[in-house]
Amino acid sequence: MTAILGISGYYHDSAAALVIDGKIIAAAQEERFSRKKHDPSFPHHAVNYVLSEAGILLADIDYVAFYDKPFLKFERLLETYVAHAPKGLRSFSMAMSVWLREKLFQKDLLHQELKKIDKKFNREKLLFSEHHFSHAASAYYPSPFDEAIVLTLDGVGEWATTTVGIGKGNKLDIIKEIHFPHSLGLLYSAFTYYTGFKVNSGEYKLMGLAPYGEPKYKNIILDQLIDVKADGSYRLNQKYFNYATGLTMTNKKFSQLFGQNPRKPESENITPFHMDIAASIQAVTEEVMLLMTQNLAQEFSIPNLCLAGGVALNCVANGKILKQGLFKNIWIQPAAGDAGGALGAALAVWHKELDNPRQTTQTDTMQGAYLGPQYSQAQIEQALSACGGIFETVPEDKMIELTAQALTQEKTIGWFQGRMEFGPRALGARSIIADPRSKTMQKNLNLKVKYRESFRPFAPSVLREDVDKWFELDADSPYMLFVADVQPAHRISMTPEEQALFGIDKLNISRSNIPAVTHIDYSARIQTVDKNTNQKYHALITKFKEYTQCPMLINTSFNVRGEPIVATPEDAFRCFMGTDIDMLVIGNSVLYKHQQNKALKENYEEKYELD
Repeated sequence: MTAILGISGYYHDSAAALVIDGKIIAAAQEERFSRKKHDPSFPHHAVNYVLSEAGILLADIDYVAFYDKPFLKFERLLETYVAHAPKGLRSFSMAMSVWLREKLFQKDLLHQELKKIDKKFNREKLLFSEHHFSHAASAYYPSPFDEAIVLTLDGVGEWATTTVGIGKGNKLDIIKEIHFPHSLGLLYSAFTYYTGFKVNSGEYKLMGLAPYGEPKYKNIILDQLIDVKADGSYRLNQKYFNYATGLTMTNKKFSQLFGQNPRKPESENITPFHMDIAASIQAVTEEVMLLMTQNLAQEFSIPNLCLAGGVALNCVANGKILKQGLFKNIWIQPAAGDAGGALGAALAVWHKELDNPRQTTQTDTMQGAYLGPQYSQAQIEQALSACGGIFETVPEDKMIELTAQALTQEKTIGWFQGRMEFGPRALGARSIIADPRSKTMQKNLNLKVKYRESFRPFAPSVLREDVDKWFELDADSPYMLFVADVQPAHRISMTPEEQALFGIDKLNISRSNIPAVTHIDYSARIQTVDKNTNQKYHALITKFKEYTQCPMLINTSFNVRGEPIVATPEDAFRCFMGTDIDMLVIGNSVLYKHQQNKALKENYEEKYELD
């Protein structure tokens, strides 16, 4: 037996993953245990979890693989500051104090942290992967392909910001790179900052805001900020940015270019200007990714594409690459960001360093991304009793029936089943679910349950066998990473008066027979549900379809704004009591809000720092 522990950390989204003899055993983000969103600290809880899932100790681990190379990152930092000196002295001083105190000697730091778990841990077991190779490995090795082009895009790793790799068998080689400070991920993050959202967590809000605007500033971005070549390679004009050596993403010239200062988070309204800015950077991002993938398809004539890195979470761009039809198959790592680097680093050791062969499967080897902890019925009942919950436990078929009936009555339901998902998306294991046919559900879920901006869209979980009847998609999308349009037969045309409305004013106009999951441009971020991957969730949607002829549910993550997705029955009960969720279903236990002790209600709206 060869056991490999993968770790990511010290930037954001720390995680741990365990691979034994090439099989993915477990993976989880530290935030789920610490309850601190995007927790960057050493993933003690996640490491302990993945070891316990396998029933082994750290002493049984053969290799520990860290997801990037600190010395290369330090080299980039130094060279960047030297190139821009004397600019950025304050930022340089702050960065150096952290590096000299913690990051420069990261092998020592990792060794110390691992010794807290096992006093006899041997530092010779520690290996380091390059950041973008970890991303590429996380995308290619679990994919169902024997050969693939592997494209990774994010903010920055050590030097690389965009890479192209070729995977064949167990071989994976990076053949092209774009280096810092030129970064599509940092360009998108600059606009995230400019529109008043939090960098490294609010990028998906920018993507959700984009359909409310018009890409009026697209040409300005292409003329002034980014020089895009015919093959999709690019360079950024650094005179408009501050991220290389400063404390902000953009500078005064950037603000002057667009005519406004950055929006102050939470304190200023989102205006049509911000919607148009969002639409413009989204359009540019899509153009760059489409050019890149067109060129790669022509250059290599390989029918399979794998994607990873934070930019690969841009499901609108992914949907357009899929619709373009240049690749027969596309597979995206569900934990595409830094958390997935932990898994990629472990798989890279097994396949690249140890030269072990790959065994591909028809779908992938991610097991639906259900790689986190699960709880027995006895553990669930014990936890709920300790929390003071009032519940009934029923057979599974009765639990499915009660849940489906409640959904038809427009109840919002906390759904907690099986193993927790790995990655940023809830996929029917730690989800809040509801009826997509409701005209008021999107607004109510956002404002009364999630405590977040009203414009944020919700995704449908749809039976795989029915997806093409409702959406312009006939492909697997198990990880909610593709956007496609609602089929014309299910759309509702807008009246001239409705078409004259702008931006958020269009929010409450029903676009289709499933308005709660139809964005204002008739699109939806789709999760396909297969009975072989998630039998219980598939059974619930099937029962709902029996009652309604609608083969899908709203699926949003089981948390409130700023909170990590719930991990334990206790987390779920607290979130249930702190929101307007009507019903909680954990395992075979069913709880109704009106039956609970009102003294247990929490103020969840202000419990977590806003994301």
